[in-house]
Formats: sequence, structure tokens, C-alpha cells
Amino acid sequence: MPMFIGTSGWQYADWRDMIYSGVPQRLWLERYGEAFATVENNNAFYRLPTRETFESWRERTPDDFVMAVKASRFLTHIKRLKDPEEPVERLMGVAEGLGGKLGPILLQLPPTLQADAERLRRCLARFPKRVRVAVEPRHESWWTDEIREVLAGSGESGAALCWADRRGKPQSPLWRTADWAYLRFHEGRARPWPGYGDQALKTWLDRLGDAGDVRDVYVYFNNDLGGAAVRNAFTLAVLAEDAGWDVSRVRQLDELESMHAGGKP
Repeated sequence: MPMFIGTSGWQYADWRDMIYSGVPQRLWLERYGEAFATVENNNAFYRLPTRETFESWRERTPDDFVMAVKASRFLTHIKRLKDPEEPVERLMGVAEGLGGKLGPILLQLPPTLQADAERLRRCLARFPKRVRVAVEPRHESWWTDEIREVLAGSGESGAALCWADRRGKPQSPLWRTADWAYLRFHEGRARPWPGYGDQALKTWLDRLGDAGDVRDVYVYFNNDLGGAAVRNAFTLAVLAEDAGWDVSRVRQLDELESMHAGGKP
């Protein structure tokens, strides 16, 4: 089963000495794309970029690159999924500038937003059926059979309940609501904080394996401080390959250094 492994964003100053050494900030995406074949773009959550920007990201990344997009907070946090028609249309109008490199859309809901099955159903229905959507609720009221049915009945293959980890604990039931999966790592318990240890990552590989046959899995590390996300993504790629997963292209630091040993940016 294919597993796409990357990080949540790529523009972090404290990654400079890790993967961006000697690279001007305007070329960080290009260097990131040498290391990983996927990223979760969380810039769109704070301020929705233009279609031209998404088209530029498409042109600046390798042919095998996939970009997941975190939906605008206007849709999830200000409108709180209400009246989704215009926000979803606007989001897709720009995000589709990625063309074939567009991955799943992530709807991360506010922790104060309580379950509303009809509001969720209406929102999911506005996305084109071909587009994969992952939903990350953060209020315990969402864990009902009705919500599970709404997710499973959306789109061509269901909307995925986003599995998320914080300090080694799943933040939701481990429902499988689609024939693909989406997992986010927010904060580990290993040192240096907020990293993840090998055993925690292996436990999640077991959980994914227990989910049954899925077409593919998207995994993103959101514990970006101090480069923990990069280190953990590298480690997971090795562990997943050892466990038999078909892992997306991941180049370790020594491989990147070797590629640029001649000082080529």
C-alpha cells in the first residue's frame, strides 16, 4: 500500500541548518521537494493564496509531488462550515491550480465546534466528487454513528476521518470512513521535544496496518519546532519500508548532502 510521508508546511527558519543550508528562502520549496514527494500546505489556512501561486507551486515541484491543502479558516473557523458554497468554490478555484499534484483537502475544525451532521454533510457535498477530503474534528461530540455515516457516504470513496496524534495518544476514534487514510502527528513525547520515538511511530504503523486494505495513506508531521518533523518523517519512512509499505520518495539528509556536494543549490 502506498504511503505518502511529509511535513505540515516547509517554511520554517529553524530548518535552515537541517535541509536548507546555503539555500535562499525563495528556493526552499525546491529543496524540500528534493527531500520529500509530498507536503501539507497549511499556508492556505491563514490566507488563501491566488491560483497563480498554486500554479507556481505546481511548476516548482517534481513530477511525482503531491500537495495536500489545509482549507481556509474562513470556511472552518469563521463560517464554521455554515453556508459552504462560496468558500468551497473559492478554495477549489485556486487549489486546482496544482493540477494533478493536488492531494487531499484537510478540514481541521475548531475545538469549540460541536457536532452538526447536516452542516458537515452540506459542506462535503460542495467539493467535487473526485476530490479527496479529510476531516479533523476536535470536539468529542463528533464521535457518533451519524457522523461516521456522513463521512463514509461522501464523495466517490468517502471522506477520511483524519487520525491525529498528540503526545502518543489518538485524538479520535480510529474509524476508517474511506478507502484511503490521513494521519497527522502534532506533538510527540520523545526528547528533544516535540519529537516522536521509534516505538510510537511503530505503534501507528501497526494501527494503519490494522485498518485493513486502503488504497493509500497520507502522513504529515506537524511538530515542526527544532526540525522534529523532518527527523521524524525520515525515521518513519525507514520504519514503514521495513514493515513492507510502499513509501513515497524520501531522501535522507546524507543523500541531500551528496547531491549538493559540489555546492550546487
